[in-house]
Amino acid sequence: MVKVVAIVGPTAVGKTALSIQLAQRLNGEIISGDSMQVYRHLNIGTAKVTPTEMAGIPHYLIDIKDVTERFSVAEFKDLAQTKINEISQRQHLPIIVGGTGFYLKALMENLTLGDDHFDDQSMIIRQRWQARLQSEGSEAIWQALKRVDPQAAQQIPVQNSRRVIRALEVVERTGNLFSAQKPKQAKDEFLVIGLTTERSILYERINHRVDLMMEAGLLDEVKWLQEQGGSELPAAKGIGYREFFSYLAGDDDLASAVERVKLDSRHYAKRQLTWFRNQVATNWYDLVSGENSTNEIEESIVAWLKK
Repeated sequence: MVKVVAIVGPTAVGKTALSIQLAQRLNGEIISGDSMQVYRHLNIGTAKVTPTEMAGIPHYLIDIKDVTERFSVAEFKDLAQTKINEISQRQHLPIIVGGTGFYLKALMENLTLGDDHFDDQSMIIRQRWQARLQSEGSEAIWQALKRVDPQAAQQIPVQNSRRVIRALEVVERTGNLFSAQKPKQAKDEFLVIGLTTERSILYERINHRVDLMMEAGLLDEVKWLQEQGGSELPAAKGIGYREFFSYLAGDDDLASAVERVKLDSRHYAKRQLTWFRNQVATNWYDLVSGENSTNEIEESIVAWLKK
């Protein structure tokens, strides 16, 4: 089994900086586990690592999609696994960095995602649920999933309508619970490093980060996205972009849109922390407060690699 380090946690806790420091010290290469950093041209709102910040460390799964293209967890799993194998063959340490929890879980546990079966029946079922999503909203279809497969509903956020529909499709087509899908044998061994800090400090950092994004030209990035297709684009669903379309339409003021970005970012950070604590065995550290240090994390990784 290949040993892989994963660095997870909410936005604004220092994942990028830590990953680069560890890659420099441990001969590592970095794979992004972020569902939005795959999109070209969306740099500010995704807090994408810059070429300067990379410091010569190879980074993968960044800037691989146009904003008109979808990016699924199944695609991430396949691409990330390929990169893990390539990095390992070079005798380097694969380091996954990102906050998209289910992506990491799918990779770590080698989950069967069900994307290898798509026939006419599947298409009919999927289109019916998509029509219901359009007419009744995401909460309604999530409640439908909760009725037939409560465990799956608990693991899939209400907002992830695509995944909710996929689960409903599997239940309807196979008669089996989506949550009962058995994972394949894990291919690699993971050490998960989680970064966090005290909640009020985290929220202050998130608010400050949004202010810096606005100063860096986030609104221009949103306007560019609007020109490519706007709110209907797969890439437009991300926090930091979706909140501005009502402003661009003249239905809202800019200050309110910025506050929504901050609020959505804080709520997402809270959900990220809850998800990782409940779904993945994570070793938690606080670099922001100084309670822990990069050296401490490095030593724990080195000890794990020697086992």
